[in-house]
Amino acid sequence: MNATLAAPDGRASTRPELDKGLGAAGRIGFGAAIAAALFYVGYSVYSDAAAVGVEPTTYLPFLLLFVALLIALGFEFVNGFHDTANAVATVIYTNAMPANVAVVWSGFFNFIGVLVSTGAVAFGIVSLLPVELILQVGSNAGFAMVFALLLAAILWNLATWWLGIPSSSSHTLIGSIIGVGVANALMHGKGGTAGVDWSKAAEIGQALLFSPLIGFGVAALLFLAMRVLVRKKELYEEPKDGVPPPLWIRALLIFTCTGVSFAHGSNDGQKGMGLIMLILIGTVPTAYALNRAVPERYMAEFHSRSIAAEAALESSAARSGMNEVEARRKVTAYVADKSFVPETLPALAVLVHDVDRQVMAYGSLAKVPAAAVSNIRNDMYLASEAIKGLGKQKPAALSEAAQDNLAAYKTSLDAGTRFIPTWVKIAVAFALGLGTMVGWRRIVVTVGEKIGKTHLTYAQGAAAELVAMGTILGADHLGLPVSTTHVLSSGVAGTMAANRSGLQMSTIRNLLMAWVLTLPVSIVMAGALYMVFAQVF
Repeated sequence: MNATLAAPDGRASTRPELDKGLGAAGRIGFGAAIAAALFYVGYSVYSDAAAVGVEPTTYLPFLLLFVALLIALGFEFVNGFHDTANAVATVIYTNAMPANVAVVWSGFFNFIGVLVSTGAVAFGIVSLLPVELILQVGSNAGFAMVFALLLAAILWNLATWWLGIPSSSSHTLIGSIIGVGVANALMHGKGGTAGVDWSKAAEIGQALLFSPLIGFGVAALLFLAMRVLVRKKELYEEPKDGVPPPLWIRALLIFTCTGVSFAHGSNDGQKGMGLIMLILIGTVPTAYALNRAVPERYMAEFHSRSIAAEAALESSAARSGMNEVEARRKVTAYVADKSFVPETLPALAVLVHDVDRQVMAYGSLAKVPAAAVSNIRNDMYLASEAIKGLGKQKPAALSEAAQDNLAAYKTSLDAGTRFIPTWVKIAVAFALGLGTMVGWRRIVVTVGEKIGKTHLTYAQGAAAELVAMGTILGADHLGLPVSTTHVLSSGVAGTMAANRSGLQMSTIRNLLMAWVLTLPVSIVMAGALYMVFAQVF
């Protein structure tokens, strides 16, 4: 039975049934799914480690690994009910789907979205972290980093969820990463700006800044275009109490809900994947630091591209006679500071040559012994990040042909180091999908009732969801994280403004306040937690 509410303009309005849960069978299934997912994660790590001959000499690293994985999956679980509530608000408030059915439907397509994601966003997030922490991710400092940024993100997400304020999990996680980077730099006597890849942070920041503006503006324009092109009166009327919309409108609304859920999974699910891979690389490097499943042609291709890359670098700068240790130090400094100096190219040439020598000596990545895995992986990571930096800076010493050779070599480096096992995708998909099915009510009520002064119409819901779906899928293709919350809630606001329905300014102020405060609060929280954990571990 629907509840009757007093709308801000004094008219009667109706709220859809939001209190119907999953039922006893649903709760049992939910608990069984969580237990099965945790067992699957534990078994996958055990089988992967056993396959490469890892025998634990102490159980502490594996205990830390399990706790870290729980926290990372917990972040995705919270992300599920915090962000994905936006995907179901429109179908619930237009009576297109019952609430309890909508959240299960959305959770399923979140699951599918994670499974088919590209991984580009995952490693885009990781590249924000300080290079020195990535290179020593298995150390105490590495665990402190992971625990600090994940706990800070979870705490802020839970705080805004409890208050019913739609805020961005992407925003929160990126702020947490910046906080860890700044704290790490300060603890090592550097300036606070030295601990973060600010060019990448600016790129991601622009995506987060412009995506809600795109959501507002494009949704408003799409709604106005619909009023001109689709002259169906029922499309612009408030839903009747408990009565589903006409079939074609209902199909459109369910399609847009499905699309946003799928897009959210494909984009937001990757953030947890990248952090889980860091955890795995740090604790079980033999199994996860290098991709042991590359195709047979990989080695020959890698060798030929290494030779071409080394030649491109040596033709641009004479080999200075530096050894591998000095070259590695100079490349690390370049990746950390992005300051190009004359020694950068010859140092990178030495590193490329040394990586090729090491990899070819073993015949394949699968045959690299445990003792050498971490060093080879770190050298490949350094070379890849240095080439990425050179691609952005485009120094005059590098010709266009040289840049092309380096880009091809980077592709081979990334194929050997930037991979996501299937079980990681499945575990994150379970966490995000199951999270969608609980705790969604607070955010749904805000999006459905507290943004505009009138009830959400079918056309407004469809326009907002279509824009959100397109924006998120486009960002996923570009490897950029965007906020489902920002795009969808701003899209609803845009349709309300276009319809001259009026906006509830108290909610808009809360949204803006959360948008403004998320970065600084998460930066401070993560930085403080990192300083504490760095002393504990």
